[in-house]
Amino acid sequence: MYQPPHFREEDLGTQQALIRAHPLGLLVTSGASGLIANPVPFHLDAAASEKGVLRLHLARANGQWKDIRDGASVLAVFQGADSYVTPSWYATKRETGKVVPTWNYAIVQARGPARIIEDADWLLAQIGAITSQHEGNRPMPWSVEDAPEEFIRAQLKGIVGVEIEIAEIEGKWKVSQNRPVSDREGVAAGLDQVPGQEDMAGLVRDYGKLR
Repeated sequence: MYQPPHFREEDLGTQQALIRAHPLGLLVTSGASGLIANPVPFHLDAAASEKGVLRLHLARANGQWKDIRDGASVLAVFQGADSYVTPSWYATKRETGKVVPTWNYAIVQARGPARIIEDADWLLAQIGAITSQHEGNRPMPWSVEDAPEEFIRAQLKGIVGVEIEIAEIEGKWKVSQNRPVSDREGVAAGLDQVPGQEDMAGLVRDYGKLR
């Protein structure tokens, strides 16, 4: 990933927090079948290794798992907040006019050795972990045990587990840090007016040292 120094986010806790907040990642492999990319919900076990372990499952009908089994290179991509940035928000536009549009975003990429797991108990634990992660805050959370055991066991036969021990992880927070303070302030104020861009407005303020 192209990494200008001012956009690089090297704090592991911050990187892992983005993965937890945006767990639907893109699983990319390069193997015998060529380049393959599939969106998959991941579960991060941060304590399982120095940089964490990613666990997921694929449909058995999805041939990507066979490439992983055979040693394909694996990349997991997690996209956080993002936003188009109009030059109209920049004070520089009014001062010189020498500005162009851009896009702000926060993203994490992780690589590491991957292994295929077909053990039913492992798969049950993986499904239970990711379900608990997303159901835990609901008033009446659903759990895997709510479904008939024989039904769940039958479902497990249709999936294959994947475990990735993170060996390399990169974070890139491109959130207007390269702009003058007045431009950063204008971007944050502009984003405040765009529905759904509260997170990006907050990142611009945090990384731009505006508060």
